[in-house]
Amino acid sequence: MEHDKNQPSPVILVTGARGQIGTELVAALRNVYGRKQVIATDLHDAAAISESNRPYHQLNVLDKDELENLIVTYGVTQIYHLAATLSAKGEEAPLKAWHLNMQSLLNILEVAKDHKLDKVFWPSSIAVFGPSTARKISPQDALLDPQTVYGISKEAGEQWCAYYREHYGLDVRSIRYPGLISYSAPAGGGTTDYAVAIFHEALQNGSYNCYLNPDTALPMMYMDDAVRATLELMGAPAEALKERGAYNIGALSFTPAELATELQKHLPDFTISYDADKRQSIANSWPAGVDDNAATRDWNWLPKYDLAAMTTDMLLHLDPVYKNNSNTATVS
Repeated sequence: MEHDKNQPSPVILVTGARGQIGTELVAALRNVYGRKQVIATDLHDAAAISESNRPYHQLNVLDKDELENLIVTYGVTQIYHLAATLSAKGEEAPLKAWHLNMQSLLNILEVAKDHKLDKVFWPSSIAVFGPSTARKISPQDALLDPQTVYGISKEAGEQWCAYYREHYGLDVRSIRYPGLISYSAPAGGGTTDYAVAIFHEALQNGSYNCYLNPDTALPMMYMDDAVRATLELMGAPAEALKERGAYNIGALSFTPAELATELQKHLPDFTISYDADKRQSIANSWPAGVDDNAATRDWNWLPKYDLAAMTTDMLLHLDPVYKNNSNTATVS
């Protein structure tokens, strides 16, 4: 995506900028709009952030006054609100997760409304689906019956975003992210994070003990596709977007066994074992894939990475990280 130089560059605030999505999304936004146009925020101490990753501010998104101060100081016109507690981690402290996920979103929506911001991006998730959803392919307008506090907060968040859009004219856009796979940052406590951990364990130890059953198919997406989808949605004309809630987007659907088989094409000695834990019940409530025809219709969404391409690219980037370890397997 390229910015139209005939249009003024937005001033963008990103919350949760040091997380799995934020790390790559901030870089992509700065590549399009320029480094100084994108203000990264997170809980990390600003003193530890390199000059190349600035502007950066330490921010607790529950602090509405500080959030508002940053918006006024920088003249922010768009917010990408990524800060959240994810599915598996959220089950360890449900009320804490609910408070962070919901109050932070309400703070964002209120400040965006009051300061008449141009656009807000807020990610939803496949966690909004549940046992009533078609197991094979979830439709765009599926009945939402989430089984985790994370999913419940995402369902409620979709409704709040729609409310602010309909009652206040706030341009809020959202994607139901599937499981995301990235080499740039560690996963953040989601049920699908095995698909990141498996690469690190394969390269470091030559084996992986998976917490899901081998035949558990789930919707997945390589981070490059997820970032591109986000930028494309935010760049689409408002009149083209017909969905009231968040858009389904699809790319990959595979099981742990299928991913292991793909890995073994590069690492023939890699082995996998399975010891399903409480995350299995969460995975069982989610569909194996999603119908994303609405995203294709409204903003021409199409994924680029299949399982083979994603696996190759992950290993290409991660192998150098482990190559100096004498116990590391060699990518063939």
